[in-house]
Parts: sequence; structure tokens; C-alpha cells
Amino acid sequence: MAANVPAAFGPYRRHRNIPYGPDPRHVLDVYVPDKVSAESRPLVVFWHGGRWRIGDKADYRFVGAALTELGCVAVLPNYRLYPQVRMPGFMDDAACAGRWAAAHAAEFGANANRLYLMGHSAGAHMAALATLDPRYFAAGGHTVPRITGVIGLSGPYDFLPLLEPDVQDMFGPPENYALSQPINFVRPDAPPMLLVHGLKDDTVRPKNSRNLAAALLALGVPVTLKLYPKLEHADTVAALSRPARGRAPILADIAAFVRQGVPDQAALAAAGAAIA
Repeated sequence: MAANVPAAFGPYRRHRNIPYGPDPRHVLDVYVPDKVSAESRPLVVFWHGGRWRIGDKADYRFVGAALTELGCVAVLPNYRLYPQVRMPGFMDDAACAGRWAAAHAAEFGANANRLYLMGHSAGAHMAALATLDPRYFAAGGHTVPRITGVIGLSGPYDFLPLLEPDVQDMFGPPENYALSQPINFVRPDAPPMLLVHGLKDDTVRPKNSRNLAAALLALGVPVTLKLYPKLEHADTVAALSRPARGRAPILADIAAFVRQGVPDQAALAAAGAAIA
């Protein structure tokens, strides 16, 4: 609530609860900057976290508002949650929302060819897996959208073994566990990624971002890895809100990534040292 109160009064328009599928959870909000732009804007799709079983887009209005400050059009979808669905249910929803965003980009002044997938925690997992494993976007013969980059905040990308009963159930049976891991689908033609993690995160261990960064870098994929020593799990997304921006310059990290589309070489060197 504290994060969303100041976000409610920003210079943007929010188009609420637009359906992208048949389920009541298949709705999304689109945030469009008020300022007129001579060029079409970058398009960012953000999935909330919540362990694949809780959460709502309405709790992250501050994320949509922050992204419009950067001149982006932001799409915040809801998706079906466990136990209503297991994998691949929420991944199918991620792909469906991403396809909707690309197809409707021009209606909101955005460029479908400047599409970024973004998420926090479970949402970061979904953004990375939908990007790296093309079966979700390609299901049903659909054309895979061109993804310019991925922005992952505190994401689980390499989290085997699965120890919690609910996580085992949502990603099971056991022979399917490997399909849930974004790191198993790294490929040299993957888009650039910005991976942000707090080193005090004991919910999703920082090794997830370190390991995915290392695997992608080994294949020549541009990666910017930002590790913040004092941040905990929720801090990486909270830092996008006005009340918490002093915690870390994560909004600036995102701005640089979207604006330049190139990795931060100093961060790459630091990441390589940390991984080694």
C-alpha cells in the first residue's frame, strides 16, 4: 500500500482489467505515459512474484508507474496460480499475455519489436523460461515474438532439487522437474539479460542469478548481473517504488538496459570474478 499510494498519481494512464484469455485470471493492465512521444515506445511485460501461488497485478501498480517514467509502455498481467493450475498452466498464461502485448503494442504507442519480458521472483522465472524455452510462445503454431531483452529481479533459474511438497507438485512429476529450470534452456541466440539479485536474499538464493549469468555468458549472450549486498528478496522490486528508491539504483539499471541494449562491462567483469 505504501508503494502504491504515490504511484496512483503519476503522469500516465492505466487501462485496467483487459482480457487476454477466457479465465477470470486472464486479465492485464496497460500503463501508458501521458507525455507524447514522436517514436513508438519500448514495451515491457512484467509478471508479479508470489511462489506461483499468490499475488495480483494490482499490488504492483508502482512497477507500472516506474516503467512509464522511463518512457515505456508497461503490461502487467495476472495469471492462473497453483493449485488451480500446475506447470505448464502458468507458463501457457505467460506466453498468451506476451503474445497479446506484442499484438496490441501499436494500439498503446509501443513497438512490438522492442519487447522486454520482466518479472520478480516467480515472475522472473516465468519471463526467463518463456524466453529461453520457445515451446510456450510457439504452442499452437503461433509466431514467437521478437524479445529484445529479459529483466529478472530475484529470480529462481537453477533451483533443483525441489524440496517443498507444493513446489514438487506444481512442477511434477519428478521426470519433469528439469523442464522447470531456465538454466537448462540457455542458448547462444538468447536475448540480452539484466539479472538483479540481493545478496541477503534467503528466499531465492543469489546463486540462481549467478549461475544463469555464467551459463549465458559461456555461450556469448550479453548479460548484466547486478548483485546488491544489502538487499533481501523483496527489496529488488520494492526499490522501484518512490518510497524505497534509496535502497538501490535498480530503476536506473533498468533504464540503462532498455536505453542502451548492451551489457554493463564493469558489471560483467565483477560478475565473472564473483562466479569464479
